[in-house]
Order: sequence, then structure tokens, then C-alpha cells
Amino acid sequence: MDHIFTLWLFLVQILIVFQMCEAQVPAVIVFGDSSVDTGNNNFIPTIAKCNFKPYGRDFPGGSATGRFCNGRLPPDFISEAYGLPPTVPAYLDPMYSISDFATGVCFASAATGYDNATADVLKVIPLWKQVEYYKEYQEKLRSYLGEEKANEIVREALYLISIGTNDFLENYYTLPGRRHHFTIGQYQDFLIGLASDFLEQLYALGARKISLTGVPPMGCLPTERATNFKDPGNCVKKYNDIGLEFNRKLKALATKLNNQLNGLKIVNADANPILSQLIAEPSRYGFEVAEVGCCGTGTIEMGILCNQHNPFTCPDADKYVFWDAIHPSQRTNQIISDYLLKSLKANFK
Repeated sequence: MDHIFTLWLFLVQILIVFQMCEAQVPAVIVFGDSSVDTGNNNFIPTIAKCNFKPYGRDFPGGSATGRFCNGRLPPDFISEAYGLPPTVPAYLDPMYSISDFATGVCFASAATGYDNATADVLKVIPLWKQVEYYKEYQEKLRSYLGEEKANEIVREALYLISIGTNDFLENYYTLPGRRHHFTIGQYQDFLIGLASDFLEQLYALGARKISLTGVPPMGCLPTERATNFKDPGNCVKKYNDIGLEFNRKLKALATKLNNQLNGLKIVNADANPILSQLIAEPSRYGFEVAEVGCCGTGTIEMGILCNQHNPFTCPDADKYVFWDAIHPSQRTNQIISDYLLKSLKANFK
């Protein structure tokens, strides 16, 4: 029996190595917030969950996986585009093991941010803890594939990072704590310092190919439009301007670190322009609605408010730029991914 198990393990490892050779990158490794969380929050005590219908209704098999979407997220589409599995598993999901994580793993947590205080709001996984999980993952990978092959995966993997929106909308503009200590410009710089520390940590742990995504046009999220009492129904220009400024600072950080750290390549994967275009000209891309989300009334529903008992949820999410009051629909995620992949494939073969 031991011989059969050993042979099986050997064949699995051969398959993974073969898949690595076939793919342009051997694995996709994900850090961030709900824009890329493929289900980690299902396994922690937080209300920031969506492991119930109608979330996931257009996901393969129609299951609510914990993705804040009606279907797949950008990491899933990007993984598939690189010849890897079409979904990236969540690290905390006990359904998966290191054999699955060898080609893709997600450490992201919905409602988190660069700032630890942001993660504290809804008791989700802070960025430092995502890094600790990544270190643990590296140990498992070395035990599973051996030092040399594991190091190759770490070095050649594509690291997707998408985080920052919650620091502004959930923390700075909702709670008084950070506003007492920082102007908005100072808070941006504080976040950039945290982003720099995080990226340098990843570099020290072996990461070399990094896709860094900033924040979306925050003022045009349906929930922000719905609560825009000064200009009802319209985008909050102040939030959009802050997002653009933060993204510029993030791009400057990427350039600085690329110049400072030998062998590092950070690609500024800014999704803000394409999402802004989808919102401004939805019909050009085959959408019918950009002001509200598909779920419920589409104005404030997300998480527990977006549930199967809400009678207003739309029948076809493909017609909507947004799935719920904050998160893009699967079709939008596909368009965003295709947009980002042009730059990623040009830089990471």
C-alpha cells in the first residue's frame, strides 16, 4: 500500500512540474481585499462574508464560494489566461491542500487594507497576517516539492496585489480615528509607506514579478452615489480625485522600488481607467446599467443585505457593471482582467 501511495505522490508532483513548464508563470499568488478574496473570510469570525446565494450564482456549479461577485474574480481569469487552473483557491479553505496551492493561492481578505486599523473594523485578516500565511505556505511548498522546485515557484510566480479602497471608504471617511491624526494627503503617504514595507517584505521572501493594482473610481461605486446627498445619484468627485492621486503615488512607489531592488519588476496594473470607462459609457461595452448594482435595489446592498430573500435582484447580471453596491459583476471582472493582461503578458512571459 505504501508503494502505491508513493507512486501516486510521485505522479502528482510530475503533473505539477509539467503544468509549470506548460504555463507562462508557474503560479498566481494573491494578496488584498474583497476585489481578489476568493473565500478566506468564510473561515474567520467576521460579518464580512458572502458565502450564500445569490453570490456565486454564475460561478461554475452555481456555488457561493465567498467571492464578492456573481461569479469569478480577476485572479481567476488571470490564472486561466496563463494556462493555470481557472480558479485560484483560498488559503484557509480546508477543501484544498498544498497540491492545489502549488499553482495558485489566495491570501486576500475582504474588508482589509494596508492600514491595520482598517482590518480591525470588521475583524478581518490584516496584511501582516496575509504575509505570515504566505511564509507558512512557503514552508509547505518546500516540504511538498523540495527546496529547488519550491524556490523556482516563489521566484517565477505572478503576485497579484489589489488593496486600498477600504482604507479610505471604510476607515478614513467613516471613522474619526485616522482623520484626527492625518490630513487626507498625509494618510495617503502613510498608506504608501505601509505599501512600501509590504512590497519590500515580499521581495525579501523571494517575490520578483508583482502586479500592483490601486483603487477604483471610488466615488462612482453605487453605495457612494446612493449616499451622495449633495449631488444625489451622481459620483462623488472628491473620492475619485483622491483615488487618482493615491494611484499616482502608488505608481511612483513602484518605479522607485523597481530601481532600488535588483531583479524586482512591479507592473502598475491600474484598473481605474477601464472601470471609469465602463461606468461612463456602459452601452459601449454592452452593459445597460452602471449607476446601481444587480443585487437588491443595487444602492446599498452588499454582504448580508444582498441575500436570496431580496426580491429586487436583477435576473441578468451581465447587463450590470456592478454586482452589488460595491463590487463589479463577473462580466466587468472579465473585461478588467483582459485590460490588465495586455500589460502583464508584455512584462511577464
